[in-house]
Formats: sequence, structure tokens, C-alpha cells
Amino acid sequence: TNGGIEIIGKNVKDMYGIFMGKVIGTITDIDGSIQSIGIDCGSQGLQQIQYEQIVVQNDVVIFIPKWRLDSQRLIREKQLTLRRLKALMDIASENDHMKEDAEMIHEKYKSKLVTLDEAESEITAKLEERMTELEEETKSARMLLFNAKVQCKSNEISDTTFDSVKLCTNEVIERISHEIAEIKNVKTRIADLELEVQEITAPPQPNVQESAVSYLETPES
Repeated sequence: TNGGIEIIGKNVKDMYGIFMGKVIGTITDIDGSIQSIGIDCGSQGLQQIQYEQIVVQNDVVIFIPKWRLDSQRLIREKQLTLRRLKALMDIASENDHMKEDAEMIHEKYKSKLVTLDEAESEITAKLEERMTELEEETKSARMLLFNAKVQCKSNEISDTTFDSVKLCTNEVIERISHEIAEIKNVKTRIADLELEVQEITAPPQPNVQESAVSYLETPES
């Protein structure tokens, strides 16, 4: 409960330091734990976000986007499941008498991977959606900057006003480029993990050379 009181009135910023608003209240569960917080976003009104989506740093509350939380959770769970699968396979290969037990748990982890695949599809769709939004925002910012340049050339606005527009739009474009880079990085990590999953769960392939030799061999030889 005290945590809720402590954050009320604090500024909220996104991961890239852009001011979003102020915390004006919290919604708590019956045990006093905070479920969500309310942010006054000025002209954009009141925004309610889940408590898990914030990190409190001194006098500032940092907002973490849902796509980032979900993808990090997925990556952590998939990495752990893969490590455990590899450990199981090592145990099974080193101890014949433990093979049966290992196989039972192996199925449990394989079903966990199927569940994670379902979550991964949803997260990937959200990442694509967010990427499209960011690309549209970049286009809008560039269009604003280009129009300002035209207005400056036609003496509709002063050089000082143009410089101000240029500074603001470049800041927006830079912030967006950081988020796009982060999404691309997350997508790469998810794809790499999926390759690892396929390698570890794929049925063993016969050695190509051995297959070729056995094919060439005739009963007479």
C-alpha cells in the first residue's frame, strides 16, 4: 500500500525518456497489492496501466510496453525449457536406468514448448502490429519536417521555427528508431530460439554418407 502512496504524483516517462504524464492514483486488490495505476496524460486524458508495466526509479516512474514484457517473458521461459530439455537428454544418454523417467518429463517439456508456441504466435503478431504503427509515425514525422522545410523556403515560417520543428521531429524519429531496433532484436532472438527448439526436438536424421554406402552396397558384395 505504501508503494502506491509513494508513486502518486510522480512523473511517468517511457523507456526513451519521453514524458507521458503523472501518477494520480492506484487500484489495489483486497490484500492491498497494487493492480494498476492511473496516469493523467493531459489532453489525452486518463490512462490506466498494469502495475507490472512500471519500474520505479527514484522520482520517476518508467513505463514498459506490453510487447516488451510479454516477449521477455516468452524468451526467458523458452530458454529455461530448452536448458532443461538438454539436461534431460544428457541424463538419459548417461544413465540407461533413468531413461524411462527422463522420457516422462521430456513429454512434459515438449508440451510446454507447444504452449509457448501459441503464445509466440500472439506476441509475433503484436510485434508486427507495433512495427507498422512505428513506421507510420516515422512517415508522419518526416512529412511534418518536409512541410516545414517547404514553408521555410516560401517564407511562411522563420528559420528559427523551422529549426524548432526539425529538432522535435528528429527527436521523435530517433526515439522510434530505437524502438524499431529493439523489436527487430527481439524478433531475431525469438527466431534463433525457435531454431534451437527444432534442432533439439527433430527426429535424428541418418548420416547421409552411411545411407549412400548402404544404398550402393549389393547383396553380392
